[in-house]
Amino acid sequence: MRILYITDALAVRGGIERVLHDKMNYLVEHYCCDVHVVTTDQGEHPISYSLDERIHVHDLGILFYHQYRYKGLKRLFKYLKSERLFRKRLHACLQDVKPDLIDCIRVEFVRAIVDVKGAVPLICESHSICRAPYYEIASILYRIRLHLSSFRKLNKVDMMVALTQGDANDWKKYCKKVCVIPNVVHLNDTGRYGSLESKIALFVGRFSGQKDFGTLIEIWKIVHQRYPEWELHAYGEGTLRPYFEKLVKELDINIKIYTPIHNIFEKYLEGTMLLMTSRYEPFGLVLPEAMSCGLPVIAFDCPYGPADIINDGINGFLIKGRDISVYADHVCQLIESGSLRLKLGAAAKLSVNKYVDNRIMPKWKSLFDSLV
Repeated sequence: MRILYITDALAVRGGIERVLHDKMNYLVEHYCCDVHVVTTDQGEHPISYSLDERIHVHDLGILFYHQYRYKGLKRLFKYLKSERLFRKRLHACLQDVKPDLIDCIRVEFVRAIVDVKGAVPLICESHSICRAPYYEIASILYRIRLHLSSFRKLNKVDMMVALTQGDANDWKKYCKKVCVIPNVVHLNDTGRYGSLESKIALFVGRFSGQKDFGTLIEIWKIVHQRYPEWELHAYGEGTLRPYFEKLVKELDINIKIYTPIHNIFEKYLEGTMLLMTSRYEPFGLVLPEAMSCGLPVIAFDCPYGPADIINDGINGFLIKGRDISVYADHVCQLIESGSLRLKLGAAAKLSVNKYVDNRIMPKWKSLFDSLV
């Protein structure tokens, strides 16, 4: 089976990119699929994760991100010009590759793909929840464009794949054929687990509006008043990082910000708990990653990922209503009780085995076979 993935780039060391690499590698190694991936914005950037040499990479050189150098009508004109070029080059690529199936990673590409793909079955993956545009206040133009273009074409998709049932229910407003397949997750394979004795809480994620590190700072102010010897270590990049670095330095409440490291599991093993304050979360890869190291986790019950991963009071805590004081109380509860940390951590380790590749990838293979 010849499968063609379509995405923007393989350059960022992010969750979407890591999952895509893992899935493509697995398809080649275990199912002997002929896998191709088309990128629009890769350019000369190196590929972020290890990719099987049998996978064919085609970059179309569209560079959609160049539109953000402009404002207003100039940005719109640049986008429309790039969209036309995308259709032309994608059509030529499809004629050359002749895939049995297309899997689109970016919803915003659906309209162009539908217009040029012919009879080839098309899957679209939701890696940012259906309601995400409503949470991204700064992207009003993008929100309008998305709904007027790609969302209206989703009824032409052969299957929309969501990561959670909550997101799947939202997509059914636009697409009749929707299923749920969770992410493949890299789990702890070191044979070691955290002792949960250090006085270190962890945050791992982008410094962006979605991840809402600012709320975690407010929570940590409360925690710091009660337990000033405890530290919050944050690992991430993002446009808001300089702002937060300046803020935590001024506040002086034992928050340390670090650049992401290649092997984040070493940091999970050094920590005592993982904290997440996302406003929305399509899945939340860092949750099962940390849980596989035996860490209890705390997250807001946001749409939709954390609720699928955390069983409140069993393997972590799920905080309703974005209540900062309740969140801080649960952090302090874990600080105060080593036995509670160990109990939740032990349950966390057992609960994430369902996300290993040999349990998730057969679901993808079954879906592919049903469409081809």
